[in-house]
Amino acid sequence: MKTKIRVAVVAAFAMFACLAQGQSGGMSRASAQPAAVQYLYPEQVTLVAGKPGSVALHFRIAPGMHINSHTPREDYLIPTTFSIPDGAGVHLKDAVYPAGSDLTLPIDPKTKLSVYTGEFIIQAHIVAVPGNHLVEAKLHFQACDSSQCLPPRTIPVTFDVIGK
Repeated sequence: MKTKIRVAVVAAFAMFACLAQGQSGGMSRASAQPAAVQYLYPEQVTLVAGKPGSVALHFRIAPGMHINSHTPREDYLIPTTFSIPDGAGVHLKDAVYPAGSDLTLPIDPKTKLSVYTGEFIIQAHIVAVPGNHLVEAKLHFQACDSSQCLPPRTIPVTFDVIGK
């Protein structure tokens, strides 16, 4: 009886570890699949302190995947959004998102989705206070392939802003 309990406990911990690994956002050892969306660059930008500046943030979506655009056609679809938390030394005035591309899925050929695929750029208009700021911004999205959607995710978008 103790052996059965021990095996059940070990199995439960193994299952929990696998689930936690899958939520980590990096490569999953079991599936060796890359993250659905990766932040590419820039790593550092220099702006005039106190004046609005534009930063082009580059992202890549994994092959075979898509994410909803910032303006999906249906209210129930999760839009892609970029944000910078308060207290980062940098204020997000606004973000300009690319237009989505039309995508029709085989399961529903009458519905056109507005999505991003491949690489895309968000133009963030920001204002920095003087100094060096490590900005830990966020990109929120929901990634899907042609047959299923993954749970919504938020990934870090980390870059250094020098306000001169």
